[in-house]
Amino acid sequence: MRATLPEAYISQMKQLLGPESEDFLDSYDQPRTYGLRINTLKSGVWPSVQGALTDAFGLAPIPWCETGLYYDELARPGKHPYHAAGLYYIQEPSAMTAAELLDVRPGLTVLDLAAAPGGKTTQIAGKMNGKGLLIANEIHPARAKILSENVERCGIANAVVANAAPDELSKRFPAFFDRIMLDAPCSGEGMFRKDEGAVAEWSPSHVAMCAARQADILAHAAAMLKPGGRMVYSTCTFNRSENEDAMLAFCRLHPEFELVLTERVWPHSARGEGHFVAVLRRSESAEPLPAAQDRKPGRKGRQAAAGTALKSEMALFHDFVRESLPQGIELAPGEPIRFGDALYWLPHGSANGRFASADLQGLKVARPGLHLCDIRKNRAEPSHALAMALPASAAKWTQSYASDAPEIAAYLRGETLAAAEDHAGWGLIAVDGLPLGWGKASAGIVKNHLPKGLRAFK
Repeated sequence: MRATLPEAYISQMKQLLGPESEDFLDSYDQPRTYGLRINTLKSGVWPSVQGALTDAFGLAPIPWCETGLYYDELARPGKHPYHAAGLYYIQEPSAMTAAELLDVRPGLTVLDLAAAPGGKTTQIAGKMNGKGLLIANEIHPARAKILSENVERCGIANAVVANAAPDELSKRFPAFFDRIMLDAPCSGEGMFRKDEGAVAEWSPSHVAMCAARQADILAHAAAMLKPGGRMVYSTCTFNRSENEDAMLAFCRLHPEFELVLTERVWPHSARGEGHFVAVLRRSESAEPLPAAQDRKPGRKGRQAAAGTALKSEMALFHDFVRESLPQGIELAPGEPIRFGDALYWLPHGSANGRFASADLQGLKVARPGLHLCDIRKNRAEPSHALAMALPASAAKWTQSYASDAPEIAAYLRGETLAAAEDHAGWGLIAVDGLPLGWGKASAGIVKNHLPKGLRAFK
């Protein structure tokens, strides 16, 4: 592949790396690396399956991420039922560095500003362990949909997926977040071994355009970080313009920020495609920013009517819980919100959090929290997202099978299953104790409620 690299790119890298550039350029003729990361929200089953998966996938530890593992190119872990169950997320190994340096803890308010397809979002969510508020934003609608699907598959209950431009968010949320992850759109030099299209798109002018766009996004990100907060900026590119130079220019314009550290993963010296990461901290004494823009909540009468309807719909949901989830369900601090036929639970982040449904008005949102159910003819039909966010033990009944059982393949194809003798109503189908989705049992048959878009027709 080295022979296909643009001459201007080769010159850039020789200037950047000097004698080391030969090893770097030779790495383009080496096989690319593959990785996955264990989803800690569902890792309870991991000790019992670790040995088998290590052998099946050729797993080996990734040194910079405790939950990260390399896998063999031919292993195809995305085809395994554990992937459908959200046990792991397939992610390029170098990309795991950024969220590790964000210093996320349960209870914080976190923004992933350019989040699709969801690698860093799901890694952050695991560290939050369902506590606090995570807003994952993606400006492109199609990519926001993919992001939402990955949030759902990984069983994340405390995330809102927004579909907004950075300036829209910075107007609404000045000095709002404890942590901000900005994996900036970039020229993608670290994608060359993975995507030949990235090579064709590269040029010095494209690098300059990306650097200008990154500066604009960084300015909006800075406005949303609380004093004392931490921001991680990352790219999958190598040039200085989008990395070290971008950080120096940002800090000159924003003296309230300190550049804590920078790290690089180089493909010729580590098993990864390459990544740049910078950690920034906003001073505790930073000047306060203007208050958020005025919200327009609408007429009180309309709000009261909506509140009455939501109470009625939550009552239907709780009817389902009493019938099908004997242990009940503990929802984090939040409020119900209706999107079409769907009832969601919008996380507030904390009991006295500043985030509420008023913050969503006028904002494009792909997923306003945890999808609880759909309201159908005065009854609640549980959502797939709810199944993925529950432990298998929460359901009235669960039918769990080994990963190679024919019932698992049949369920993932959308087929019905035989029901155990005492099973009736809603329950969970699981693989080795990890929920895959809902089934509804009646007269010895389990009707398949796996969403049609997730079924494997093979």
